[in-house]
Amino acid sequence: MNALEFLKQYTTVVADTGSFDLMKAYQPQDATTNPTLIMKALDQPRYADILAEVRARHAAMSLADQARMILVEFGCEILKIIPGRVSTEVDARLSFDTTETVAEAQRIIDAYHARGISPERVLIKLAATWEGIRACSQLERLGIHCNMTLIFSLVQAAAAADEGATLISPFVGRISDWHKKQGSTWASAAEDPGVRSVAVIYHYLKKHGYATEVMGASFRSKEQVLALAGCDLLTVSPELLAALTESDAPEQGPLLQTLGSDGPAGSEQKLDGSETAYRFALNEDAMASEKLAEGIRLFVADGRKLDQRLSHREISSF
Repeated sequence: MNALEFLKQYTTVVADTGSFDLMKAYQPQDATTNPTLIMKALDQPRYADILAEVRARHAAMSLADQARMILVEFGCEILKIIPGRVSTEVDARLSFDTTETVAEAQRIIDAYHARGISPERVLIKLAATWEGIRACSQLERLGIHCNMTLIFSLVQAAAAADEGATLISPFVGRISDWHKKQGSTWASAAEDPGVRSVAVIYHYLKKHGYATEVMGASFRSKEQVLALAGCDLLTVSPELLAALTESDAPEQGPLLQTLGSDGPAGSEQKLDGSETAYRFALNEDAMASEKLAEGIRLFVADGRKLDQRLSHREISSF
């Protein structure tokens, strides 16, 4: 048994790629897509036809509408390959606008519906700002399922779960990156602050009875991935899927070993779910507030690059 086969015994593996060939090769249950992954895919000649077809069929549409159709087109192709769900991202430029986020999510679902895709197979991906979490609350009540991304702290995870998010994506590698820049070191993946953050979030949600699924994301090494074996889902890049395939199955990871226990310190007390408490706690957490802002900026930049590809014009400010 290789490490990927081992992982699939305990965790739903999600492909963090826009490549159809790689999805066929690694056979994930779910997949995720966003402008970053789409831009990488569009750099490959075999996907140029998708861009040309959307541009020709929707030439009269705005750039925002065309970009949405590109994401939906890729999503539809992905759903022909995988048995589960695809996450499709709302434009990150709407991350602080609840009303427009809800409207854009509905447009995405309508576009999938027009292609014969059930809402049950689509997760709307939103940044876990306070405004994004409020949008999630409204969308979940409408039967539109959400994947809350750019989660770097327990307060974000708890707030999203309070509002009924179907799934949350706490990031591992970006947390580790931040701590390394501060001079921190650790001896093993079990001590990695990114891994420990996801473990705390996972145990908090399970301890307090939330139905929200936890999907670890943003991995830098196969050791980080395997340390979180037992998490509901893990979204993994093709490079790390290959590394797992080439590695022998390990011992059980630390998160899996502690299933059924009270979990790591920090996961016991129920958090105050108010907006004031959320904003204050996030502000107090330098790593989480910095990485959330940075993540949104990066997603916005890639959204603008997709606009540029569609328009053949220079990137302009929002």
